[in-house]
Amino acid sequence: MSDAATTNDRLEGAVGGELVGDSLEIGYDSTDEPIVECDHVVLPAGEVTALVGPNGSGKSTLLKALAGQLQPWAGAVTVDDTDVYAMDDKARARRIGLLSQERESPGSTTVEELVTHGRYPYRGFLEPVDGDDVRAVDRAIERTGIEELRDRQLGELSGGQSQLAWIAMVLAQDPDVLLLDEPTTFLDLRHRLQVLETVQSLNRENGMTVGLVLHDIAQAARYADNLVAIRDGSPYDWGPPTEVVTEDLLADVFGVDATVTSNGNPGPEVMPHGPLD
Repeated sequence: MSDAATTNDRLEGAVGGELVGDSLEIGYDSTDEPIVECDHVVLPAGEVTALVGPNGSGKSTLLKALAGQLQPWAGAVTVDDTDVYAMDDKARARRIGLLSQERESPGSTTVEELVTHGRYPYRGFLEPVDGDDVRAVDRAIERTGIEELRDRQLGELSGGQSQLAWIAMVLAQDPDVLLLDEPTTFLDLRHRLQVLETVQSLNRENGMTVGLVLHDIAQAARYADNLVAIRDGSPYDWGPPTEVVTEDLLADVFGVDATVTSNGNPGPEVMPHGPLD
């Protein structure tokens, strides 16, 4: 795994937490066998780690478990050596922020109102917003570059703008670790790149630990410091993209015949030729 202290453009003195899963078996009430079995997985402090793999490989299930939203049948999840599942919900939300795919989009809610919802870990029931909340909301909106949208309703936004608003809501939690489940799904190329560049900037400028599930391995290789490639519910390989993204991995994990090259660009380049039988 790459060293945060030697990564180019890394914020000196990373402030994000290190998220670790050990000896994990993860499933649902509806499953007889675990969906994910993982001996060890690490999201290093202050780095961006992408979980990649084909549909149904267990990426989102693993992310939910790391976020404290799906308790493993066996094993442990820790953030900076603290048991994630021993925390109460609000304490966990102050350490780990998760943007899942499963969310309702209240179209009449303004961006500012949505982002303010992210302050729930710091407020009691019906407790009014205070100065700390206002500053955190302003900071989250500024970090995601959506200042001009704060008074707009969600129903008026493009897909990319809406996604950034939801990311701002999670940032308002002031978490040490930001987890995003397929944040670029259903977005066009321009908005996919906008979201990924925003996430990368959050990491580079604020030292935030980021974990995200991505389908596009080429984009994951470009924007992430580390990849965890998952096949059939278990990590196949993990490490820096230059080491993980190989033609063998693309064949074994994704079932794709492809050429991998490096031309000095951020991350290796993947040129797919077609599916393997």
